[in-house]
Formats: sequence, structure tokens, C-alpha cells
Amino acid sequence: MSASIRDDGGLGVFATLRRGVALSPQLVQGAWLTLTLATVAALGKVVVPLVVQQAIDTGVSGTGDPDVNRVAVLAAIGTGVLVLSGLCSALVNVRLFRSSEGGLAHLRVKAFRHVHDLAVLTQNTERRGALVSRVTSDVDTISLFVQWGGIMLLVSVLQIAVSTVVMATLSWQLTIVVWLCFVPVALLSRPAQKRVSERYTVVREKVGAMLGAISESVVGAETIRAYGVAPRTQRRIDAAIDATRRAMVRAQVWVAVAFSSGVLVANGVLAAVVAVGVVLGTWGEITAGQLVAMIFLAQMFAGPVQMATEILNELQNAVAGWRRVIDVIDTPVEVVDPAPDGVDSPRGAAHVALRDVSFAYPGGPLVLRDVNLELPAGKRVAVVGATGSGKTTMAKLVCRLVDPAQGAVLLDGVDLREINGESLRRRVVLVPQEGFLFEGSIADNVAYGLRYAPGEEPSADEAREAVVAVCAELGLTDWYAGLPRGLDTPVGQRGESLSAGERQLVAIARAHLAGADLLVLDEATSAVDPATEVRIAQALEQLTHGRSTLTIAHRLSTAEAADLVVVVDAGEVVQVGPHRELVAAEGIYARLYEAWVAQTR
Repeated sequence: MSASIRDDGGLGVFATLRRGVALSPQLVQGAWLTLTLATVAALGKVVVPLVVQQAIDTGVSGTGDPDVNRVAVLAAIGTGVLVLSGLCSALVNVRLFRSSEGGLAHLRVKAFRHVHDLAVLTQNTERRGALVSRVTSDVDTISLFVQWGGIMLLVSVLQIAVSTVVMATLSWQLTIVVWLCFVPVALLSRPAQKRVSERYTVVREKVGAMLGAISESVVGAETIRAYGVAPRTQRRIDAAIDATRRAMVRAQVWVAVAFSSGVLVANGVLAAVVAVGVVLGTWGEITAGQLVAMIFLAQMFAGPVQMATEILNELQNAVAGWRRVIDVIDTPVEVVDPAPDGVDSPRGAAHVALRDVSFAYPGGPLVLRDVNLELPAGKRVAVVGATGSGKTTMAKLVCRLVDPAQGAVLLDGVDLREINGESLRRRVVLVPQEGFLFEGSIADNVAYGLRYAPGEEPSADEAREAVVAVCAELGLTDWYAGLPRGLDTPVGQRGESLSAGERQLVAIARAHLAGADLLVLDEATSAVDPATEVRIAQALEQLTHGRSTLTIAHRLSTAEAADLVVVVDAGEVVQVGPHRELVAAEGIYARLYEAWVAQTR
């Protein structure tokens, strides 16, 4: 059974952060130097209160006239330290930006690579738009926090620590007052953060669902227009957008409550410091300069506490996104590439065998059971059967898009699970019913079939020559010559600028250029004009000539031309043999052929 992508937010905040840093070690590279610079920047910020305190107590309030020179010296020292502090702060920002971008770029690549490694069945457990959001918008959420919140949180924590130490040297009594005012915030912070975390987890899920609904409607725009279901589709998208809005509002309500509480406490701290400070002053426990400095320091303490509260709320949003990315990376790969220890399958005519193969889709019954089949090397094999009989599943197994639940699929006597993935892809190529075309020209899409070793990418001219040659071999030169821009004709998104038949021709040319030993064809049933149908037939004849070919045949004319016909019924291979023998024998194939002949008359 194929694994599905988890989306339960199973990791706690600190476990998520630890796992995230383990996946992106660049985030903490050079952390000690960054921390040192941040400490110097934080120390610099307490200079102003100390300069003010010294200026008042020793430069202004001392005996005799004000000491202008002392005040000037103190101001110069304060200015110099502030400049140094600003430079250190700028360096901290630069270092954090570099490390965060490096770490998150690595995370994006790792997540994207893992998505491609996942089995097709696993990918299908989540809508494409929602899956894409995990490696795009969710990572962007992390990036926003690391680059802004990470810097501010680091500076805020250091500023709180430094402010506390300096306040304690000036007045331990007022330091206790400041900390006591924030005790309620500390006690309520943990349950509030938990609730915010829950809300932001829902937000990330709703954002993924919204992007999935939007991308689906964009891709299916033609079908939506054709069936006149635009209002229904709009309602579904509106519902997804509204669900996202409501989730964000609920999360922001908790953020607003936490932030407002911090503002209230910060104002209360200043009032408490002034009130208690005046009393201490009347008792001779504190000087005027110390009281003014304590007011400055209380503000320096309260500001970061309030900022830290807001940042911790944003952290929950980042952690929710981080969990979703981690969930993708931690999803087990069902079809595992054995490289670098896998077998390098040698090139040549491909012989395929299925040994006691059974397969079931997740949560469903067996769709293939105890299949034993030999597909001779260099022969054209057609697989026929009713819809749902297991034909396409057999093709997926031969291409190793899925692995059998029981038994083995062998290529030249070697289990596909033991063959190096790169070697297998060189030897086996799938031409699906609807060949996917990428944005670009016809030539670009055909050139995707080029196989070359890493570091040996052909030049543009060499690739062009290969494309021209393969199209000539398939008899497609006059076809593309009749197009507006020849091989440079844009195919549009997903090939929508071409007809269904033309997309098939491009897919066939791409497969021929790949030069595989075994071709697995899912025969297209799209209605095409007669001229294009003839071109497709001629191109397929050239493509399959001399190669081992497995074709999922939807037209019995394909089975007629095959060397061997395999009849599948309800997940079992019930007949195998040449077309003539199967027509002459009593059985399912004879009945299918008789019905097909009656239809074509």
C-alpha cells in the first residue's frame, strides 16, 4: 500500500525547529560569530541610558556648575558606541539573510527532489496545487520569519538579558518591579502560543486547499467553459478563499490579544517604575540620573518583550509551514532507487517477465493477481481487456512507476527493484495516452528525449540536429514544415496550442529520440483527423520497429498488428497468443474481436 503525505502537525514547536535546522544546516553556519555581533549590538543599545545617568549625576547634578566637558566626552563615547552597535547590527542582518537564504534554498531543493522521488500514487493523495504550496508558499512563510522574526527575536532576547543586568546594577528593587510586571505575560504565554500554533496550522492547510482549488480551475478552464459550470466553480473557489480568510482572522485574533496584552503590560511597567522610583528617590535609594536611566532601560526591556511576543506568534505560522514541508520530506519513498548499489542493466533487446505478480491500489482490492507472463525480446506485445481489467496497472509495473505487492517484474532476468534507476530509465520509456508537453517549442519538447551523462550536455546545435534527424526518421518533416514556425512553433501550456494528434506526434518523436530498448505505449483514443491518424500510425510503426514494445491497446487493429496478444480480465491473464490463434479459439478475445468487427462495418 502506498504511503500518503501526512498533514497532522505531529511535531511540537521545538522538535520542528530542531528537525528544520537538521534539514537546513546552513541556517546555523557561523552562528557563534553572528551571536557575538548581536551581543555587541545589544550592549551598544544600553549605552544611551548609562550616558544619560552619568551626565545627570556627574555632569549636571554634581556640586558646582555643570561640567560641560564631561557631558561632551560622555556624548562622544555614546555616539561612538552607537555607531559600532549599528555596524554590528547591520552585519548580523547580512549574515542572517545569507544563512537563511542558503538554508531555505537547500530546503526547497530537498523538498522538490523528494516530491519527484515519491511514487505517483503517493503524489496523488494530495491535489497538485496543495502539494506545490508545500514547497513554495510554506517555505516562503519560513523565509519571512527567519529573515525578519529570527533577527528580531535574537536581538530582543539579548536586549532583555543586557537590560536586566544593567538595571540590576542601578537598582535591584526596580529590576524586581519590572520583572514582576511581566510574570502574568510569561504565565499566559505558553497556552496562548499553543492556541496560536493550532490556528496557524489550520491556516497553512486552508492556504494549500485554496491554491489547489485555484490551480485546478485554471488547468480545467476549457472544461469549465464547455460545461457551463463557471458559477459552480466560482462558488467552490469562493468557499476555499473564504475558509482561508476565516482561518487567518481566527489566528490573527489570538495574535491581537497577545500583542495588546504586551502593550498594556509595557505601559504598566513604565508607570510602576516611575511610581516606585520616586518613592525610592525620597528614601535616598536612587539618584535622579539612575531613575531616568531606569525609565530608559524599562522601555528597552518592555519593547523587546512586546516584540518577542509578536515574533513568537509569527513563529507559530512559520512552524506550521515548516511542519508541512517536513511532512513531505519524511513521507517514505515507495519506489526506491537502489543506486549507487543497483545493477547497471546492459543495453540490448529487452526481455520482460512477470512472476506471480499481484497488485492493489491503496485501500482497494487486488487489481492484478498471480500474473505470470513472458514478453519476448524484440516483439510487439498488445495488452487488451475491458476497462478496469488491469491493463494500465501492468504497464505501470513494467515501467516501475509502482512495485508489485507480491511477486516480481524482471528485465532480462533481473528484478526491476535491483536495477539502477538511471539505467532503467535509459532502457524503458513510457509513452502515455496524453503525452505531457512543457512550455516551449516543439523542438524543445522533442529534445527532452535526449540522454546524456552528467556534464556532457550537448550544445544547442547538436540537440537541434538530433531533433531534425529523429523527425526525419519518423516521417514528420513535412508535418512540422507546414506549421507557422516549424520546429520552433510554441506548444503553449501543456501543449494546448497543438491538437491532440499533434501532441501525440511530439511525444512519439521524444520517445524515439530517447532510444529505449523497451517502449510501453498507452494507445491514445483521442479523435484525430484521418491525415494525422495516418501520420501517427506511420510514426508508431517506425518507433516500434525492432524494439520490444508493450502496448495497452484500446483498438483491436493494434492487436491485429502485434506479434503477441495478452488478454486481461478482472486482474488475471486469461489468454496469450498471436492474433490469429486467439480469434480462432473460443474465448474472450474472439468475442471482443467479433464485436469490434461488427462495429467497423
